[in-house]
Amino acid sequence: MNTPCRCHWVDLTKPDYVAYHDTEWGVPVYDDNKLFEFLTLEAAQAGLSWYTVLKKRDNYRAAFANFDPVKVAAFDEVKAAELLQNPGIIRNRLKVAAAINNAARFLEVQAEFGSFSNYQWRFVNGAPQQNSIAGPADYRATSPESDAMSKDLKKRGFKFVGSTIIYAHMQACGMVNDHHNDCFRKHSS
Repeated sequence: MNTPCRCHWVDLTKPDYVAYHDTEWGVPVYDDNKLFEFLTLEAAQAGLSWYTVLKKRDNYRAAFANFDPVKVAAFDEVKAAELLQNPGIIRNRLKVAAAINNAARFLEVQAEFGSFSNYQWRFVNGAPQQNSIAGPADYRATSPESDAMSKDLKKRGFKFVGSTIIYAHMQACGMVNDHHNDCFRKHSS
């Protein structure tokens, strides 16, 4: 059986990483709860590897009310302190506070735009950007679109939403298709 060609960053010794690449990364997401999940996980990743966060994803789902922004926005100081004792997530005070803050800001954006998806997708004119990735040097960390979205999110009071984090979010949510040109997922995302 031939192994399909995948993006160079996929560690083939980690089945969960392969599954994430093969079924999720770069697939357009329009569901608000899923978008909140990715936004929260990307913020948690800041300074760490994605795989570190991916391994803790189920723990995050349990700790953060299955990424329901209404419930997370209602977390109080007691709940925040409880989260900081949870070894299943990244116990960084600023990141936990950002997740709670961002849930409240997320709800404000939903109220203004009808959905977070409507808000987010306007930064790429409603369609995934198709990037040509011939090798590792072609991957970027930011784009003019991630710069614009980051700036707007910061203006709205979101935390841990720098342009690099937002570009990773855009990749994860399929706003940009950064699968390697030879990757079997390039034209199926």
